[in-house]
Amino acid sequence: MAMAPQRIVIKLGTSVLTAGTPYLNRSRLVDLVRQCAHLRSQGHEIILVSSGAMAAGKEQLGFPQLPPHVPAKQMLSAVGQLKLMGLYQQFFDIYDLQVGQMLLTRADLQNRRCFLNAQLTLHALLDHGIIPIINENDTVTTEEIRVGDNDNLSAMVATLAEADLLIMLTDTPGFFTADPRHDPNASLIAEVTAIDEQLWAQAGGSSSDLGTGGMTTKLQAAETALAGGATVIIAAGSTPDVLPRLLQGEALGTRFLSHTSHPESRKRWLLAGYKAGGRIIVDDGASQALIENGKSLLPVGIASVEGDFDRGDTIGIYSLAGREIGRGMVRYQADDVRKILGQHSARIEKLLGYEYGKAVIHRNDMILL
Repeated sequence: MAMAPQRIVIKLGTSVLTAGTPYLNRSRLVDLVRQCAHLRSQGHEIILVSSGAMAAGKEQLGFPQLPPHVPAKQMLSAVGQLKLMGLYQQFFDIYDLQVGQMLLTRADLQNRRCFLNAQLTLHALLDHGIIPIINENDTVTTEEIRVGDNDNLSAMVATLAEADLLIMLTDTPGFFTADPRHDPNASLIAEVTAIDEQLWAQAGGSSSDLGTGGMTTKLQAAETALAGGATVIIAAGSTPDVLPRLLQGEALGTRFLSHTSHPESRKRWLLAGYKAGGRIIVDDGASQALIENGKSLLPVGIASVEGDFDRGDTIGIYSLAGREIGRGMVRYQADDVRKILGQHSARIEKLLGYEYGKAVIHRNDMILL
């Protein structure tokens, strides 16, 4: 039975895109794009996290002999990312689907302001029917700010997007009790309800010199995505029609079941970043709209601003009577909120010279207390 429309993050590993060769496998890539287009036709929202930039760069430059230094790898990524995105654009064009590129670093996802900017961009792409294709920004990242592998990046993106499902396509059928390349008695684990010490012990390394991820990083990624409220599936990218079959509920690969809802995860994230010094006081009409109707906080309903805060901070929302009614991640800094309070949203750009949306705090970024 097909699932209801979902927001799905699909991670494509280098070994999947190359089909185990040194080259990007065009027929494999075309087939995966076809499957994504099929999911889109069923109403699912698709976000791709794609590896393969370095492999594409090596191929484009004729497999040069380069020193194993960071600048050489960044050069390959710079060349290869352009090549890879060109192929994606060409193949998605077959199905009249538009794609957009997002390059992220760990800093983009750990800094609240950058997180909010990335989230707004991602939502804008999805709202306009554009398929985001995401990779780590290898051309500028250093060890301190890089995620390190696209397994963990895909989990961070699943949290960023508040995705329902993360599918990690790899060169193995799923998660095994042991490394099947070395242990003939290894068996596939079809379903995981808890990631425990035994499961960590069963995780192995990567067999590919083109990729960076093994089962250990996939387990790390699964743990992150599960905490964000997403179900996680690890499956073989070479399985015919793997994506539509998974969405039809077929028992392929290994399925990790989440026990956390998006609101619970979001609430923890928002409360963890709470800044006690910043608060917005709202009038009675806005207070009613927030509490009874689940509306976003618009500038017209703001009576005053106290303290100092930056865009992306989580602050308190108070009624005129002084009661804290909620907390939320604010889209404008304190001084800018003071300039637009009491005004209609249509005047934000005129008053500030820019606009990050009609709401000062969007309902998706707000927890009512």
